[in-house]
Amino acid sequence: MHTHPNARLTALGREWLVRRHIDEHVPLAELACHAGISLRTAYKWLARFRSGGPAALVDRRSVRRNQRRTLDPQQQQQATALRHERCTMRRIAKALAAPLSTTGRWLKSMGLGRLKNLQPKEPVRRYQWAQPGDMIHVDTKQLARFERVGHRITGDRRLGCSPGAG
Repeated sequence: MHTHPNARLTALGREWLVRRHIDEHVPLAELACHAGISLRTAYKWLARFRSGGPAALVDRRSVRRNQRRTLDPQQQQQATALRHERCTMRRIAKALAAPLSTTGRWLKSMGLGRLKNLQPKEPVRRYQWAQPGDMIHVDTKQLARFERVGHRITGDRRLGCSPGAG
């Protein structure tokens, strides 16, 4: 058995604590204080011992006691058909008599979690020409011509405006 490195007592120590309480009638609070554990933990081990004997005092695994539900193939087909009819996840879960979280997780895994994913995307439109350089696009800009330098450069607005040269 692998014991947690910070565990106060092993399964044998827990059994010793519980048996001393039951056989010798030592108060559980005193035993818990001596062992360096909380009174609540001592009562938890006492309840385990009474329900299952010494075998119940062994460390338990920390995995989930109940596993996630899944949809059977018939429910999966029904959920897919309802989703393509643009039904909400709540409505689908109610129709399947399955939990909303299970239905939502399965629809998301199938790529049907969002309504916008139900319609296929538009293909990208590309311009393809026979030879390179057939499609040339040039932007041109016509710059104004001035006869003299303006106030932004000279800093003097009193010189008057400069009529454009055309």
